[in-house]
Amino acid sequence: MNRRGRGDAGQAAVELVLVLPLVVVVALAALQVAVVARDQVLVVHAAREGARQAAVSPDDDAVGEAAGGATALHRARLVVRTRRAPDAGPVTVTATYEAPTTVPIVGALVGDVELEGTVTMRFER
Repeated sequence: MNRRGRGDAGQAAVELVLVLPLVVVVALAALQVAVVARDQVLVVHAAREGARQAAVSPDDDAVGEAAGGATALHRARLVVRTRRAPDAGPVTVTATYEAPTTVPIVGALVGDVELEGTVTMRFER
C-alpha cells in the first residue's frame, strides 16, 4: 500500500465541511432576497388596486380596503395613503409595507425592510 494515497483520502470531506456553512448562508440570503422581491411586487399591486378604487370613488376607506384586500400581505403592516389633486385631477395612492425578514439566520442579521409602491391615476367622474 502507498502511504501517500491514504493521507489525501479525507481532503474533500474536510473542504466540504469548511465551505458548507458559507454555502448555506448564501442560499438563505438568496431566499430572503426572493421573499422581499415578492413582497415588493405585492406592494405595487396593492397600490395599483387602491388607485383603481380611488379613480372611481372619493371614499378613502374604500381605497384602503381595496388595496389591503388585493394581496396576501399582512394588513397590520400595510399603510395606504391617498393624495388627490384639486379640481378632480389625478389621484395618487402610496402603499407602504414593513416586510418581515423571517428566513432563519439571515432575517436576524438584516431586520425588517420597508417597501413602498406609488401609483397615480386619473380621477374618473
